[in-house]
Amino acid sequence: MRRPPALPNQPGPPFNAPAARRLRAALNMGPEHVAYGMRASYGMPYVTPDLVVAWERGMVSPTSPELTALAGVLWCSPGELIGRPRTLREHRITRGLAPDDVARALGLEILAYLRMEENNDWRGTERQATTLAELLELDLPDFVTVTGREPRLAEHLRSAVTTRWQAYVRPVGKIVPLDRRLLEDALQELHRQYQGQMMATLSWGANGSGGDSDNGAGASGQEFLDRIVDHFWTNVQEITG
Repeated sequence: MRRPPALPNQPGPPFNAPAARRLRAALNMGPEHVAYGMRASYGMPYVTPDLVVAWERGMVSPTSPELTALAGVLWCSPGELIGRPRTLREHRITRGLAPDDVARALGLEILAYLRMEENNDWRGTERQATTLAELLELDLPDFVTVTGREPRLAEHLRSAVTTRWQAYVRPVGKIVPLDRRLLEDALQELHRQYQGQMMATLSWGANGSGGDSDNGAGASGQEFLDRIVDHFWTNVQEITG
């Protein structure tokens, strides 16, 4: 049975246009072959060679059903056609799972799960979160992002580097299930990096730019704080690696 036609206005995940073009070329297929495959095998009569070309040039992005069909025609997984997933929906699509399959595994009503996807607002229990991580094969950074814990983590990390990092070992540990010693080392290094950067900027300003030093230090410090979560995960990776 053919799947129903996709609706052009349905949102899709970030599309990797160069990958789609590369995979098509490797199969010695033209845009017309891809379009025909999507029409004939996936019930999408509106897909034309021009639309395939528009996808590959990044002019428009395929919807979720279109991306799944395109992956089928190109003999690849959907994950090979999207960038690094960030949202719950994108991770599900990357794994090639249907919404009702995920909802059933989590013990959720399908409408409740779809609302979480639509609003990017995870509201499951800790047990369900663990099941979700296993089902979608989430690593720890992705797990924190998908379950909506990243803003709270960023807030604690900013406080840790601007005050006493020791006071935030426990709060961060409640969000990120890491060994306490590893967490202490990561926070201490994060604090050292931020304070060292601030001191170096202030020292440079005092020796050269005079009154502009405060602005330089502020901009440099704010840039570090804006990417505080990325710096934290880099430190964790370096310590564990």
